[in-house]
Amino acid sequence: MSAGGNEMLGSGSHLGNGGGFATESGGAWRSNRHGQAGQPLKLIVQIPCYNEEATLRETVAAIPRHIDGIAQVEILVIDDGSTDRTVEIARALGVDHIIRLTRNRGLANAFRTGLDACLKAGADIIVNTDGDNQYSGADIPHLVRPILDGRADIVIGDRETSKVAHFSPFKKLLQAMGSGVVRRLSRVNVPDAVSGFRAMSREAALRLNIVSGFSYTIEMLIQAGRKRMAVVSVPIATNRVARQSRLFKSIPDFIKRSVATMLRIYAMYQPLKVFAAVGVVLAVIGGLPILRFLYFYATGAGDGHIQSLILGGVLVVIAVISFLIGLVADLIGFNRQLLEITLEKVREIELKMRSMEEDRLDGLRSVRRPGVSPATVQADPRRLASAVADPDDDRAIPR
Repeated sequence: MSAGGNEMLGSGSHLGNGGGFATESGGAWRSNRHGQAGQPLKLIVQIPCYNEEATLRETVAAIPRHIDGIAQVEILVIDDGSTDRTVEIARALGVDHIIRLTRNRGLANAFRTGLDACLKAGADIIVNTDGDNQYSGADIPHLVRPILDGRADIVIGDRETSKVAHFSPFKKLLQAMGSGVVRRLSRVNVPDAVSGFRAMSREAALRLNIVSGFSYTIEMLIQAGRKRMAVVSVPIATNRVARQSRLFKSIPDFIKRSVATMLRIYAMYQPLKVFAAVGVVLAVIGGLPILRFLYFYATGAGDGHIQSLILGGVLVVIAVISFLIGLVADLIGFNRQLLEITLEKVREIELKMRSMEEDRLDGLRSVRRPGVSPATVQADPRRLASAVADPDDDRAIPR
């Protein structure tokens, strides 16, 4: 267990990855680049879980292990601080990777942790599904097809909520209204904005930076729209979920937190529009008492209405300040875009370095020299290249 509070488990020998959590994996991390000729594609299905022992078996069993166009399908379970037997069941099911968070951090954090782990595991396509078996795993081939065909960066599973029998009319109305608002904010035409069943290419995952602590679904679409990613929807089947949602306590709580997330993320990407709109509203409201004072002043009765002038003046000043804040925030937004580009490049470099390191380790293993172990190579990596190039040179690797 590392200081980061995460633990990644799988089947095989223990490998420390230096990335904030301990790992166990049955094979070396491999980074196959999506779109390279002759390179097999790896799909990883990630499942964020919080006390999902009752449904995890059905969820994993429904995931197809053979998909046309995909050479390898793996499953990654993110245990978000579960207190039940979720991890034990995942081990028994033989999932390829397990990440354990020491405490419950929320769905958005679990999703972000899963994306990072999938990228490090060499995923070319990542599919996210829920551990409550709400989504049909049999639809994963349909979900990834637009990415394989080169038509999309992100694919959202459309539950077609208007046709779901176990959804109440009120829930269907809220879903339609919420998705409509998200479409306006993100400029992405998706009918089911809060669906957690979605697929993304490796390149899209590298460009996403989820910062919300509540839910990733809305923020991901707004980011995708602002970064001009190709987003499409495909219809999917759903299963009835017996338990109540653990993401929110009630419908009003869900609405409040969703609206707060939409406003926060939209203001982050469009600060000038948001603060300018606030400034215009305040200026209009402030202009009314000022006009009232001017009317009475023009008629010779302005002495008793100085309060209107003061109130209007204060509101107009606040409106100007709001506009200036928006202008500064917009300039900061350009700097944020540069930071996001830098972060994307850094993540790409980290993944390439990991792939190169694993290639070097594979080269060493192919030499099959007695007395040389991966631990020896990691202790002195600068001498690995010469060892692979000249296996007869005993000076290359320390004994």
